[in-house]
Amino acid sequence: MRVLALCAKAGLVYVGVIALDSTKLHANASDRANREYQRIAEEILAEAGQVDAEEDARFGERRGDELPAELSNSNDRRQRLRDARHALEAERAGRQRPVPGDRQGRLLMARDRLAEDHALESRVIEEHNAWRATGVARDGSRRMSRAPAQLEPPPAPTGQANTTDPDSRKVKATRGYLQGYNAQAVTTEQQIVIAAELTVETDVAQLAPMISHARRELTAAGINQAPRTVLADAGYWNAAQIQQLEADGSQVLVPPDALKASKPRPGRVGELYTAMREALSTDTGTGLYSQRQWMVEPVFADIKFNRRADRFQRRGRAACRSEWRLMTATHNLLKLYRHTTPSLA
Repeated sequence: MRVLALCAKAGLVYVGVIALDSTKLHANASDRANREYQRIAEEILAEAGQVDAEEDARFGERRGDELPAELSNSNDRRQRLRDARHALEAERAGRQRPVPGDRQGRLLMARDRLAEDHALESRVIEEHNAWRATGVARDGSRRMSRAPAQLEPPPAPTGQANTTDPDSRKVKATRGYLQGYNAQAVTTEQQIVIAAELTVETDVAQLAPMISHARRELTAAGINQAPRTVLADAGYWNAAQIQQLEADGSQVLVPPDALKASKPRPGRVGELYTAMREALSTDTGTGLYSQRQWMVEPVFADIKFNRRADRFQRRGRAACRSEWRLMTATHNLLKLYRHTTPSLA
């Protein structure tokens, strides 16, 4: 926020046109550390057995439930209890938990991730089955012949979780998949980053949240100008979010499919599709959209290739999110330095 304010003071932040894009960054983890639920459970038991054996050899006949030294003092106990309560409240509020440093803790976290995914999948299937039981199709009729049959939730969690960084996922990059994160950025015509976020989801749900995030960052930096035009590639096509941004007064240019496509993609038809294709076919629309590539892609190239910051050093989404924001803030500082420092040539 302070870096953005400094850039604005130097005349580097003009937000009449802004662009949104994403890039994939490697996690501090290998995809070879991905495990299925059963394998994780087996490793947890094996780790626990090893710890028990080591404690038996170390403590002998002691019960093992004696208070550790850091809890021997009543003041220390109260502080530890307060810390534990804060951690629990943070978890209940949905905040990101730090990735444990020990392997046992990471295994438990990976197991929890798969269990949470399984619970979500089971709930969705239950909702589907309840909808189907009403006998009412989506068009309001009673014809259910084309509706999917009743589904059964999987008996155990499916998929895989990474035992080094359980928050990371296999995300699709330009050259296949990598173990990492999907880094989002909103930039200006001067290639200043005004919003940065990190996710493991695809781009399709990021349009409105990222533009809202950019508006908050601008306000916090004391910049009152509102974005007039928003540019993003076809991966961000989301009819509901485009309409939401347009209702807020922004012009949105997001191709619903490849600009040279002769036929619309399945499911992407209707009034908004036609209007967007028409807007992008005009000279004004083409000229605006052509700015997107040189507004945001050079930012990623500078960070990942010139500065060689294509892999996170920390683990966990919260830590990597801070790292990504640091990368983009230092990018802005370098732009500011080059703008304000006279050339020696």
